[in-house]
Amino acid sequence: MYQAYRFSFRASLWWTRHTLAVVTAYSTAVCSLAYFTGWKWFALPWQPVGLLGVALAFYLGFKNNSAYSRLWEARKIWGGIVNASRSFAVMARDFVHSEERGQQLRRELVHRHVAWLHMLTVELRKVAPWEHQGKLSTGDRQRFGTAVTEADAKAILRQYVAADEGEYVLTKGNRSSHLLSVQSRRMMELRNAGIIDHFRHLAMQALITEFYTLQGKAERIKKFPLPRQWASANAYCIFIFLVLLPFGMIDVFSRGSGAESVYLAMPASVVCFWVFWLMDRVGEYSENPFEGLANDVPIRNMARGIEIDIRQMLDETELPPPIGPVEGTDVLV
Repeated sequence: MYQAYRFSFRASLWWTRHTLAVVTAYSTAVCSLAYFTGWKWFALPWQPVGLLGVALAFYLGFKNNSAYSRLWEARKIWGGIVNASRSFAVMARDFVHSEERGQQLRRELVHRHVAWLHMLTVELRKVAPWEHQGKLSTGDRQRFGTAVTEADAKAILRQYVAADEGEYVLTKGNRSSHLLSVQSRRMMELRNAGIIDHFRHLAMQALITEFYTLQGKAERIKKFPLPRQWASANAYCIFIFLVLLPFGMIDVFSRGSGAESVYLAMPASVVCFWVFWLMDRVGEYSENPFEGLANDVPIRNMARGIEIDIRQMLDETELPPPIGPVEGTDVLV
């Protein structure tokens, strides 16, 4: 998540620099050819180009609205995880009663929940086939520390749960789901031992169900992309618009007083296309809110914040530090 007030104009240009260079070269070539040859047929009437631009603007508006809905839904899901996690920690602290092992059992339940938080983060950050996997995106993941491996899952389990439990969870496909399963089974054992009474066990079990619900909602966003037919059609329309735009601009600017006015079609084409392209990029980089890039929901930051919060409820003092912006950036991950 980018946390500064706004992206600078220079950063926006840098973000779109490759496409901007291609569009500038293409528009310059088309306008130069029109100027030096003097071909009248080279100009395309502006009306069909403008009509395509209007249609593209509507399409981009729909696509960006859908992308924002996915991003905001992801943030609401993690807001729910924050609230439910605090409730679970309070219940673990107040509902577990054992003179001999009370603090140990409370710590076990809370630490297992922390393991679930971090494991869910790892699973959501695995790169899906439809997410950005180019050289720049891969480099950003390395720089932000959001590229995940099997070693990350093992490290989480080694830090927060018992060794045999960690080995068991590693044999499963959906490890975060099975951590909740282990948590539920453990709470039933405590209920049968009389350490948690029946009604309080029901309240804690309801939160396990809530965690499953929230995890499922996050997985729904992660595993089902914005439909590829929409994204593909949008890419084709933008390409067609790019190809036709300089010819339409030549038609507009060739009506000027001098032949040199045709050259004004070049910067006009570049600026017009850049606006459309920037809107498209903003939507495309917002539609996958767990892919580990700068516009993500900062789930690692949130998971660490929850961990600190709920472990402090148990009066623990040896806590990890909060996660701030990536060094040299305004990006929270």
